[in-house]
Amino acid sequence: MSAASDIEIRPAGKDAAERLAALHALCFDEAWDASSIARLLAMPGAFALMALPSPADGDPDAPLPGFVLARAGGGEAEILTIGVSPAARGRGIGRRLLAAAAATALAAGADSLFLEVAEDNEEALRLYERFGFYLVGIRPAYYARGPLRIAARTLRCDLPPLMGAS
Repeated sequence: MSAASDIEIRPAGKDAAERLAALHALCFDEAWDASSIARLLAMPGAFALMALPSPADGDPDAPLPGFVLARAGGGEAEILTIGVSPAARGRGIGRRLLAAAAATALAAGADSLFLEVAEDNEEALRLYERFGFYLVGIRPAYYARGPLRIAARTLRCDLPPLMGAS
């Protein structure tokens, strides 16, 4: 799998919903299907960005290394989901996707960016902290992990973000 420097970040439309759903299923216990992703992308202010190995003219059906789905409106933006395939983790792809989503949200007029993350996802929490996110709330028992329920941390980042180094 490519390093983050070998990745190209591109907008993803409803036509990419199947690929996004396939990656979402690799990343999350409660996966979103393609029709749900397509419906989200049809909402005002919604956007998706996907990581593609460069050059992007390779296999158009190759698995995606990562993607982010977000929406912006009313001066705020929210990351609805962000995922990096297990095989591509630890290469800076999540950071690149997060930076691209923040830039897209800023261009859409947002001055803050929100997201929710499971409190046991330590790798993601470290990334978000370096990026400039801070805690604004907790949702108890939000995520299911088999019989367990895990709290979600609601985080906010003021835009433009700090975008801390690795």
